Amino acid sequence: MKYMVAELLFTVKKAWYESGMICLSLTDGKEVRFPVELNRKLKNATDKQRNNIEIICGGTGLHWPELDEDLSVTRIMERRYGY
Repeated sequence: MKYMVAELLFTVKKAWYESGMICLSLTDGKEVRFPVELNRKLKNATDKQRNNIEIICGGTGLHWPELDEDLSVTRIMERRYGY
């Protein structure tokens, strides 16, 4: 699989939902959080659906299988959380 250099700068080792926030622990030790209200599908989901997060594409993406939602970690770092 081909990756852009920017994609490999931000990789996730753990992702979870907590108190209205999607939380990411990055491989470089940083922690990133964003409110679920910034994404339409996450905003309207149940807590169980929000917490069912798969780390995909070698840690460069997130997938919520029950919601059919995918976000790239690079886009999250750019503060683009979907629609």
